[in-house]
Amino acid sequence: EPELVASGGGSAQSGGSLRLSCIISGYTSNLGWFRQAPGKEREGVATIDKAETPRYSDSVKGRFIISRDDANSAMYLQMNSLRPEDTAMYYCAAGGSPVGVRDLRPDAWPYWGQGAQVTVSA
Repeated sequence: EPELVASGGGSAQSGGSLRLSCIISGYTSNLGWFRQAPGKEREGVATIDKAETPRYSDSVKGRFIISRDDANSAMYLQMNSLRPEDTAMYYCAAGGSPVGVRDLRPDAWPYWGQGAQVTVSA
């Protein structure tokens, strides 16, 4: 079973930038980032398939960039122009089905990292 370890995140002011990293062992196909704010359901942020095709939620499109480095078993999420509504626990995930990748559905991903907190202040 794949193991995912997320790192990065932290605190930023509105308009600032942060970068998340995820090291993945034992898996090299579909990867994704998801987030969950207090009192809300987990939602998709971005996914990237083996061909490095990225997909983004409408809320982060144009601000966040997902990338992967298979040589180093890593995935990244560059978060720019941060907003207070981006505040959440961010999770990296692996193994998403084609529907999970295309539609950013959290329930279609079997493997998860432990989460990294991102807090954006106004």
